[in-house]
Amino acid sequence: MSSRAEREARGRRGETLAAWYLRLCGWRIVAHRVKTPRGEVDLVARRGGTVVFVEVKWRERSADLDFAIDSYRLRRVAAAVEAIAHRYAGGQDSIRIDVILLAPWRWPRHIANAWMP
Repeated sequence: MSSRAEREARGRRGETLAAWYLRLCGWRIVAHRVKTPRGEVDLVARRGGTVVFVEVKWRERSADLDFAIDSYRLRRVAAAVEAIAHRYAGGQDSIRIDVILLAPWRWPRHIANAWMP
């Protein structure tokens, strides 16, 4: 498997783990890997009147998680969310962008409302 293919497989595995984590926390996963012309949203989840658009980052070392997400990446996710939010959230729903950071043998780190422009 090529390096790119390995990263893709790890990313998919990380998204699957993040989806299970969210389910265990009471969220319902409503979409995976939503592609837009502006970028991709890894997961979309709903709990009651809240819809979250989730960016998932997987790193081999937990020390690397501190550098896995930055304002540039969050701006790309926010642009993608602008393009698709109307599909998943109604007028009364609140929406937010969350990040889930994953590494082997570590509990997921869930950053709620990671993007606040």
